[in-house]
Amino acid sequence: MKTTAEFQDGGLRLSLFGELDHHTARTIVSELSELIETRLPARLTLDMKGVTFMDSSGIAVILGAYKRMDGLGGKLAVKNLSKHASKILSAAGVDRIVDIGS
Repeated sequence: MKTTAEFQDGGLRLSLFGELDHHTARTIVSELSELIETRLPARLTLDMKGVTFMDSSGIAVILGAYKRMDGLGGKLAVKNLSKHASKILSAAGVDRIVDIGS
């Protein structure tokens, strides 16, 4: 999995490309933690447009990012999800606490 990070106006957008599964989740969590701790963004957007596959490990990544941002008083949004990923997050109830948008 590859990522690109963009910082603008106090916010961070992390775009993900590839498969988000148990093999890649740990790396993404580590990268997110480092970016959040060093930049302290007020907003974090996870852009999932380039994600070709996501299993339940994606839920852990998103909830971990939510907890870090909530601890900072910031906001998290997840954008450009596939239909499959949207169903996974809805079934888990993640859409009740995280801004899941198109």
